[in-house]
Amino acid sequence: MTTPTIAQRALSARPFHAMSIGARARELEAEGIGVAKLSLGEPSFGAPPGVHEAMREAMDGRPLPYTPAAGLPALREAVAGLYRERHGVDLDPRRILITAGASAGLLLATALTTDPGDEVVMADPCYPCNRELVDAFGGRVALAPTTPATRYQLDRAVMEAAWSGRTAAVQLATPSNPTGTTIAFDELEAVCGSARERGAWRIVDEIYLSLADPAPDGSSARTALEADPDAVIVSSFSKYFGMTGWRLGWLVLPEALVGPADDLAVNFFLCASTPTQLAAVSCFTPSSLAACEDRRLELLARRGIVLDGLERIGLPVPVRPDGAFYAYFDVSGTGLDAWTFCERALEESHVALTPGIDFGPATGDTHVRLSYAAGRDELAEGLERLGGFVAGL
Repeated sequence: MTTPTIAQRALSARPFHAMSIGARARELEAEGIGVAKLSLGEPSFGAPPGVHEAMREAMDGRPLPYTPAAGLPALREAVAGLYRERHGVDLDPRRILITAGASAGLLLATALTTDPGDEVVMADPCYPCNRELVDAFGGRVALAPTTPATRYQLDRAVMEAAWSGRTAAVQLATPSNPTGTTIAFDELEAVCGSARERGAWRIVDEIYLSLADPAPDGSSARTALEADPDAVIVSSFSKYFGMTGWRLGWLVLPEALVGPADDLAVNFFLCASTPTQLAAVSCFTPSSLAACEDRRLELLARRGIVLDGLERIGLPVPVRPDGAFYAYFDVSGTGLDAWTFCERALEESHVALTPGIDFGPATGDTHVRLSYAAGRDELAEGLERLGGFVAGL
């Protein structure tokens, strides 16, 4: 009997070490060992109360048929309302496509813009799954190493240095996972403008945008749509709304991609979960948005706890985060590479962290990501254990 061949894209996919660290943490907990879980970007809050109530109503026995592939019209209109009220951007709800989490949105965005042989410019460090998606569609990732001087973000000069005749798209993330840093708006405008002039797509991950620090005048952090109305925007209900396991996100698409995206979405997914979409409409009520703003302020307080704690331990954070809920710290002074540091911290001190190897080679051996999405007690315990671990090296 001839053995079937496994597709090369499956064989070449790299592991996501944050998830494997999380799996090992769960094994330790099953053995009765308490673990401070500071590795995954999973808010401790959960969805706002009104969303839970809306989900209970949706599950009252009523029929739950497919929605349109692009999503429930009421939810698309609610998302458009958020851009109008928070950012002053008027969007036709037709340009919004509801996805099964931002991961499905990134999949669609890549499928829409990447052909075999195309190159996609990304910052190093960046979210690892984005690279895997480009590879799966036959593209090639052009990683642009960044430094603290650019806040671990692409700027125009770094992007243009990574450019080639095969560049089809630029992917940005502001705020970024793993660094929690944003791109200054004028630099974002310059990067998008340069890519647009060169005929490339601009894909901007704004999953953490609503968690970014406000401007000095108190206004909300600015969306890339203000700089580039034809950018592809990827966003999510997971982080600001605390709905990680609900698996719901959205895309904002330029007009040219609306039809093709709908055709791909119906073939890939049919639609996102109907009851989850029905419940998510309640994310945009005044009470839910107020609850989410209170949580953003709580995350800001947690950030202070973490940055102060890491400074006391002697683990430098080269760039202070101003969005998301991550601190990206340098372990090179400990004498350990990042993977060994995380492995030993988990096994010896029961603190789960994410090694930089997930996010790219530029900082892969020297940096570690800490998520302060965990509650204050867990953060305090984790920092105390981490301090003991470092002191004992």
